[in-house]
Amino acid sequence: MTKRPRVRAPELRGRAWINTGGRRLSLAELRGRLVVLDFWTFCCVNCLHVLDELRALEARHPDTLVVVGVHSPKFAHEADHQAVLDAVERYGVEHPVLDDPELATWQQYAIRAWPTLVVIDPEGYVVAQHAGEGHVHAVDALVTELEAEHATKGTLRRGAGPYVPPEPEPTHLRFPGKVIALPSRPTVSGDGGPDEPESGPRLLVSDTTRHQLVELAADGETVIRRVGTGERGLSDSPVRLSEPQGMTPLPDGRVIVADTVNHALRIYDPGTGAVTTVAGTGAQWMSGDPTSGPAREVPLSSPWDVAWFQDRVWIAMAGIHQLWTYDPATERVAAVAGTRNEGLADGPAEAAWFAQPSGLAVSSDGERLWIADSETSALRWIDRELTVRTAVGSGLFDFGHRDGPAPEALLQHPLGVTALPAPGGGPGPVLVSDTYNHALRLYDPVSEEVSTLATDLREPSDALVLPPAPGGAERGEGGGPPEVLVVESARHRLTRLRLPVEAVPVDAVARRTRREATALAPGEVRLEVVFQPPHGQKLDERYGPATRLLVSATPPELLVDGAGRGTELRRTLRLADGVPEGVLHVSAMAASCDEPAGGAEAEEYPACHMHQQDWGVPVRIGPEGADRLPLVLAGLDEG
Repeated sequence: MTKRPRVRAPELRGRAWINTGGRRLSLAELRGRLVVLDFWTFCCVNCLHVLDELRALEARHPDTLVVVGVHSPKFAHEADHQAVLDAVERYGVEHPVLDDPELATWQQYAIRAWPTLVVIDPEGYVVAQHAGEGHVHAVDALVTELEAEHATKGTLRRGAGPYVPPEPEPTHLRFPGKVIALPSRPTVSGDGGPDEPESGPRLLVSDTTRHQLVELAADGETVIRRVGTGERGLSDSPVRLSEPQGMTPLPDGRVIVADTVNHALRIYDPGTGAVTTVAGTGAQWMSGDPTSGPAREVPLSSPWDVAWFQDRVWIAMAGIHQLWTYDPATERVAAVAGTRNEGLADGPAEAAWFAQPSGLAVSSDGERLWIADSETSALRWIDRELTVRTAVGSGLFDFGHRDGPAPEALLQHPLGVTALPAPGGGPGPVLVSDTYNHALRLYDPVSEEVSTLATDLREPSDALVLPPAPGGAERGEGGGPPEVLVVESARHRLTRLRLPVEAVPVDAVARRTRREATALAPGEVRLEVVFQPPHGQKLDERYGPATRLLVSATPPELLVDGAGRGTELRRTLRLADGVPEGVLHVSAMAASCDEPAGGAEAEEYPACHMHQQDWGVPVRIGPEGADRLPLVLAGLDEG
């Protein structure tokens, strides 16, 4: 067997355990089992990708492997225990989860990035660590090898795992995501639904956790039709979806749906109830895949919302921090905005940076596409000239709840945007579903002010402006403010609100990401990204360098030298002496391919894999700091 470095695994410590029936677990009672720790946080789309990857791994090793999620929060809201309970149910997590709001276990394992997987062998030693997504193939190979090794040694224990499923809740909706209005119809026939009880538009809601679309009557409660079997999957007949999110009507009356975890776009016909897959392959887009082409031949990555803008469908491609388009006339997709680097940078679309764009809405004048850029807690827009600008938000690590002038205002992980009409023309005000602040906010592009319209909502993820009541009018036209339906995702309902004429006063709160800063010395610091090709693989150098490294800093003056791109995973940085703190942004990529078994000659078409991770490392500069910064992409740091 291959000789591997081994480090004794620290104990698991946190506030509470979830999915264990109330039991607290320890590594001692898991001795004899293979354990994979998944360090995640529920705001992180890459973490959600890993949750999906782990399902297959758990199914292949049901009696030898125990996956333990270690929830390590980034945002303040993610430290709330009920929010973690909700997330575990929302994303279908079927293994034990340790709620670690103080990052105690995160620090014991020296974790620096979400997501990170740590493999512990049956004797309680850490044998591998992988940061980022796309590593489960390597973990699977290692687990298979360790099963054989420890079965031979007599140190492997088989049996049922400690997972205890929670009791299901009987609600009409379960963690709904987005809502749109459909044309009215007087009755429903042939689908088992009742007559519509009141006039007004039907509603279409993405019932995310139940993998369905749900048609509701105008009251927002009466179910007319459910679309989808409720089982996770990708098929048109029978209809299966996987955590659908955003929807938008097409000019012909059909609806395009972001089928998020299937990495696909589907079209739903409200007249027939039929669903057709029109974009995506069902596989997740990975580095090296095409970014344009026939829609059914190009992979997508967690499309979270869609909007009709400039005569095509725009896609908030949350999984790779970009905006794409789908043209129904040509049946082609293309990346339009974003470099795939995660962050906040404005300018020409092809050079802009996004961070999990999750909500889209077209301005009332049709000149702007508003964007809820969730991980930067930002409201942004792109215009018809394809220039990206930011209205509210400053970056990945600053968030809060503060009203006032837009440059000073703060949001916390917004997932939805809704355009309001402008009485005097122009882009019009924008409602922001400020998800982790449990609030509905308003941005006025004329005054460039942010205000709070409603609080005490529970994880609002979208809002729909309702048609004015008879005798009513839009905001500012003398008939009173409009009504909206807010998707209260964590209350599993739609809530009807009349927008207030005056803002709700709130106490301003400013926060930063909860992670201990790394102490580094001013001057030269050696950055080392640790990458060891997984067992049975080698670097893929068939077409040139197999690795890539991109480094930048916030503020930029923190980094005197060492910024930019390169192909080596080690680099000497020079840090400024006069900048006390900041964030180093490091993006690393490595390509590897399977080696032929038994020393055979190289295969013509070996299976190849891409390993990639973005780190945002908070740093504190001082004479007591270290002169080396190791970041583990795959392997163990032995420096």
